[in-house]
Amino acid sequence: MHPYKMTPRIVNPVRRRLAAGEPVFAITITVPSAEIAAQAAQLGFDFLWVEMEHSPITLETLRTMVLATRGAPAAVIARVPVNELWTAKRVLDAGAHGVIFPFTSTPELARQAVDACRYPPLGRRGSGPGLASLTWPETDGYHDSADANVFVIAIVEEARAVEKIDEIAATPGLDALFIGTSDLSFSLGLRGRQNDPLLSEAIAKIAAAAERNKVPLGRPASTPAQVAEWRKQGFAFFQLTTELGFLRAGARDFLTAAGRAPSATPQKGSGALY
Repeated sequence: MHPYKMTPRIVNPVRRRLAAGEPVFAITITVPSAEIAAQAAQLGFDFLWVEMEHSPITLETLRTMVLATRGAPAAVIARVPVNELWTAKRVLDAGAHGVIFPFTSTPELARQAVDACRYPPLGRRGSGPGLASLTWPETDGYHDSADANVFVIAIVEEARAVEKIDEIAATPGLDALFIGTSDLSFSLGLRGRQNDPLLSEAIAKIAAAAERNKVPLGRPASTPAQVAEWRKQGFAFFQLTTELGFLRAGARDFLTAAGRAPSATPQKGSGALY
C-alpha cells in the first residue's frame, strides 16, 4: 500500500479480492456503448477491462462508461494504447479505477507506469482530475484516495521483458503483472501458438518472478476449466472473453437447447483479446 495523508473509506474491489486470496474476473469491453458497460458492471464481474488498444473505444466513450457504471459493483480499468504518462492521465482523469499498460518490457517502463498513476511525491501524475473527482466514491478526498486505490497492471508480452522479469516484478507500486500470451508467443517466433514448450518456459519464468516478488499474476482465460487449471499455477486474475464472445456463447447455447443449429461463426476462439 502506498503512503497517503488520509485513511480512505473505500478500497478498490480488485485490490480487496486479491488481498483476500480470491480470484478476480474481468469481462473485456470492446463495443463503445455505455449501456453495455452498465449491464456488464452488474453481472458479477470484478472489473470491466475497457479495451482501448484493440477496439474503437475512445476517451469520450470511456467517460460515458464511467458515468454509466457509477455505484456498480465492478470497477472500470482501461487498457491504454501505449505506456505513456499522458495516456494514463487522461483515462484516470475520466474516472477509471486503474490502468493496464501494454508492452511493459523494461524496468523503466514499469516504473513509468507506476509514476503515471500516482501524484507527486509518489509519482508524476498531473493534478486535474475533473470528472474523476465527481465520480469517485470519495469526492472530498480524491487525490489521496486515488493514490491508495488506483490499480496498476503491467502487461508482459515481449521476449525481452522475460529477460528482465525479476526487475520488472520488483517495481515498487506495481499492483499486478499480466501475461499477454498471444503477443508473447509472436515475440518468441511462435506465430501465436499456445502449446509450444518455449512459451510454457517463458510463462513459468514470469510466474516464478511474480511469486518471488509477491505480485499478483494474471492471464487470459476462455473457459472455467482454464481458470481452475491456472489458479493451481498461481494465477490470480483473468481477462475473460469480450461482451461479443459472451453474446455468441449465450446465443449458441440457447439455440442448441431449443433444437436450432446455430450458424457457423467466421471467427474462431472465445473473443478474448490477449
